[in-house]
Amino acid sequence: MTSNQQQPGLVASHAQYVKGAAEEMVGQVTGLPNWKSSGQEDKTAAVDAMKKASENRDPSQGMGGIEEKAGNLVGCEGMQKEGADSKNK
Repeated sequence: MTSNQQQPGLVASHAQYVKGAAEEMVGQVTGLPNWKSSGQEDKTAAVDAMKKASENRDPSQGMGGIEEKAGNLVGCEGMQKEGADSKNK
């Protein structure tokens, strides 16, 4: 698989992670456990998908500082690392 084919998987996985983080936060704020658990499940699935999509990723194909800052914002260590790696290439 080429990096161009992997990129959509990474983008979708990052979006799923952000969605999960938002769901989890709604669950915490409202006290609704089903929202919280749904968010945790989405985040876990997203991390697994990101790891799989990143296995053979070319760091030069990343979004650099933008990806790193987005990772900092949502607390996604994978985005932080991938952004930092691609920024330095």
